[in-house]
Amino acid sequence: MRSMMMTALAATIAVTGCTTNPYTGQSQASKAAWGAAIGAVSGAAIGAATGDNKKDRRERALRGAAIGGVVGGGVGAYMDVQEKKLREKLQGSGVGVSKNADGSISLVMPGNITFPTGKSDIRGDFFDTLNSVALVLKEYNKTTITVSGHTDSVGKDDLNMRLSQDRANSVAQYLSSQGVVSSRINAVGMGKSQPIADNNTENGRAQNRRVEIVINAPESV
Repeated sequence: MRSMMMTALAATIAVTGCTTNPYTGQSQASKAAWGAAIGAVSGAAIGAATGDNKKDRRERALRGAAIGGVVGGGVGAYMDVQEKKLREKLQGSGVGVSKNADGSISLVMPGNITFPTGKSDIRGDFFDTLNSVALVLKEYNKTTITVSGHTDSVGKDDLNMRLSQDRANSVAQYLSSQGVVSSRINAVGMGKSQPIADNNTENGRAQNRRVEIVINAPESV
């Protein structure tokens, strides 16, 4: 069984293909390939566990690997292409784009380019950036979206929480106004509870003042 799963893993990566890491220039298995491979292994394991005898288990394992590979690769490819489009559209905008271990995509929008100090009204020169995000979200409409607002540690906790919620709401409402279905979007204020840098320095506080959009991978495509 172990050898069968390893074979499914290797074969699926080989078929789905490799990509070149844009930062290192090295060849690596694409995220879609890993998604397909993991799906294949999971499918093989489930299939093998449900068979009545050795031959039956093998047949079920192979069938499960094939089905799992298609499903896993589909979601992986869906998120890969979406990530690529976001990177292209947001290049030079100041918005950070990253892929998370769970397959979701994070967009980090620094406070200095999104909102005036202490306010929740979106800066006029940031609308074009949000328009680009909205276009991609509408094209890849099987995802759900979490918009979270974050502050630094300066000021009263209740004010920071309120400001972070208001900013998250502003971004969520704007995306909705551009055609992103509102039921896909959840807006949350995190206040100062999730810093990504040292609040004891000005540079760190500037990094902590941000809005993040997490695009969650769908279960299937």
